Amino acid sequence: MSLTFYYSPMSTASVTQLVLAELGVPHEAIRVDLKKGEAKTPEYLKLNPNAKVPLVVHDGTAIWESSALTMYLGEMFGVDKQLWPAPGPQRGEAMKWVAWTNVSLGDAVQRVARNLMWAPEDQRNAAAAAQGVKDVQVLLGVLDGALAGKSYLLGDTYTVADTHVHSFTDWLRHMNTDFAPWTNINAWSARCGSRPAYKAVMAAGTT
Repeated sequence: MSLTFYYSPMSTASVTQLVLAELGVPHEAIRVDLKKGEAKTPEYLKLNPNAKVPLVVHDGTAIWESSALTMYLGEMFGVDKQLWPAPGPQRGEAMKWVAWTNVSLGDAVQRVARNLMWAPEDQRNAAAAAQGVKDVQVLLGVLDGALAGKSYLLGDTYTVADTHVHSFTDWLRHMNTDFAPWTNINAWSARCGSRPAYKAVMAAGTT
C-alpha cells in the first residue's frame, strides 16, 4: 500500500492530517509551499488541477477535497477500528456531518474570513462579514443541539466525523468566534482535544 499526503500548514489539510493520525495510516507527508507556488507546478497540477491542498495519492489514485478524504479514509481504514461506521444509516449520519461542515458551515466561515482577513482592504464587505458572523452562530446552534445528551456526533463512539468537525471548530476559535453560548460544543471539544492523536499532531506543530 502506497499513500502520499500533500499538505500545507494553516490550511484545510490540517483536517486530513488529523484524520490520518486518528486512523494510524502509514503515509509519506510532503509539504507544499503555497506561497512559493508549489501547488501550481506542472507536476502537482497533474495530481490536483485545483492547485490546492489537501491531496492524497493512494496506490496511484489522486484524491482531493478534505470532506471526500475524510469519508474515503474512514471507509478504507476506519471501519475495523470503529472509527467509521459500516454501511448503513450511521454511515449516512457521519457523512452528513462531514458534508455539512464543508458546505453549510464552510460557506459562512469563508464569508467571514474573506471579508475580515483574506481580501484586500478595498475589497472587503463589512455587511457580508457581519452576516457571516451571524450565520456561523446559527450553525453552531445546530451543532450544539445535535450534541445534546451525546458524547460525540454519533452517540457514545468517537469517529473521524468528530475529527473533521472539531478541526473546523478549532479554526473558528482561532478566528475569535464566540463559543460562550455553546456548552455542548465546548464539552465535546474538550473530549476531542484529549485524544492522543490530536495531542500528537498539535505537539508536532505541522498543522
